[in-house]
Amino acid sequence: MLGQNRTRPVVLAVSSGGGHWVQMQRLAPAFSGADVHFATTDATASGRVCSSNLHVYPDANKDTPLRLILCVLRLSWIVLWLRPDVVVSTGAAGGFLAIRIARLIGARTMFIDSIANARELSISARLSLGVADRVLSQWPGVAALTGAEYRGAVI
Repeated sequence: MLGQNRTRPVVLAVSSGGGHWVQMQRLAPAFSGADVHFATTDATASGRVCSSNLHVYPDANKDTPLRLILCVLRLSWIVLWLRPDVVVSTGAAGGFLAIRIARLIGARTMFIDSIANARELSISARLSLGVADRVLSQWPGVAALTGAEYRGAVI
């Protein structure tokens, strides 16, 4: 369901930098026809996407609790300001947090675990299993063991 007065769905694509960002960029063509906004920890990513559609949040994980709080606050502001119809993440912690926040406003959500996780789901993907509409693994064996879905690999 589209938000009020929208002609195109709003997609928020959330990923950390590095490999997570590369995988998200490979997914970007799937969002054609939507109003796409990217959220990442990598401020240098503005050279690869329209700067008005790029939102930066602090990188954080379970070992950096203060930065995790700042990450939650920034992602909450991004989600509440954009009111996305869909949130897609390729990880890591910020992706799970964005999905968790977006579910509170009724957005559809998908977490796509990194292709680097060939033996088990990442912590963020495991947490997303109980929250996201879909959690995908890029490895059929991991999907079969964890309850995630397998639909192919991004890379």
